[in-house]
Amino acid sequence: MKAFVVTKYKDPLELADVPEPVVGERDVLVQVQAAGLNPLDEKIRIGEFKAILPYRLPLVLGNDVAGTVIGVGSKVRAFGLGDQVYARPGKDRIGTFAERIAVAEDDLALTPRSVTMEEAGSLPLVALTAWQALVEKGHVRAGQKVLVHAGAGGVGSIAIQLAKHLGATVATTASAGNADFVRELGADTVIDYRTQDFEQLLGGYDLVLDSLGGENLEKSLRVLKPGGKAISIAGPPDPAFAREIGANPVVRLAATAMSAGIRRRAKKLGVTYEFLFMRASGAQLSEITALIDDGAIRPIVGKTASFDELPEALEALERGGIRGKAVITKA
Repeated sequence: MKAFVVTKYKDPLELADVPEPVVGERDVLVQVQAAGLNPLDEKIRIGEFKAILPYRLPLVLGNDVAGTVIGVGSKVRAFGLGDQVYARPGKDRIGTFAERIAVAEDDLALTPRSVTMEEAGSLPLVALTAWQALVEKGHVRAGQKVLVHAGAGGVGSIAIQLAKHLGATVATTASAGNADFVRELGADTVIDYRTQDFEQLLGGYDLVLDSLGGENLEKSLRVLKPGGKAISIAGPPDPAFAREIGANPVVRLAATAMSAGIRRRAKKLGVTYEFLFMRASGAQLSEITALIDDGAIRPIVGKTASFDELPEALEALERGGIRGKAVITKA
């Protein structure tokens, strides 16, 4: 089986022959037809997460998949041969940049009926991130104010739509060229991050979803109202995250130290900070599927490339400028 492999951190992806997936009794074998590209793929490739996600190399990358079921384990009941499915595989079982992948039954969902396979492949990681930030951690409800950073990006474009569906008033940061685009997604207020300072223009927010970290995260704390929450997918890991992944004591101490400053500043302002590293969930994907088929959320595919063009497509993703998601497809 052909797959794109990382053999050494920071080295380019290599197309190589790898063993066929092992299909456990509760696994589903999926023929990959589309796979979303994510900044996470590049961060794993360069070793940025190796302290908390100690992958064994060589490693097949890829965190989004949409495809067709071609095999099922003996105890699988929810899926059958020929089903069209999508998933963000569990963090310990990534590898969608391949011809086939075995995915745990609990991590899978049937693809929305109303979208193409490419659109389905763009969704799992970003849609689950938005869901877990806004619904699970943020408990966003009607009448609240939500700030979504980088609204034209993969996570942002879904989070704006989901926040609006939940009844929130939504602000976002984007370039002037993407202002109309994010307004069409549902943003009520658009801040041009190149010429405007969102901290000077916004205040009293219930929740901020940060995807940039650093100074952006620091400033985000200050636009929250007392009791508000900043959830970051780019900021430092916190102790709660270390516990969730069952990290060893050394990693737990490191997460505590790394996030001590931002948590201290949040507490001083009367707000809270949480780090989010989304997890796989077929059940949540099924809820997202319903929203998509009802028209509440639409996937945004800004670029597609063939399987053979994957390394160049991942490099282009790092340069930015893509609305929504980039997706690779395999006939």
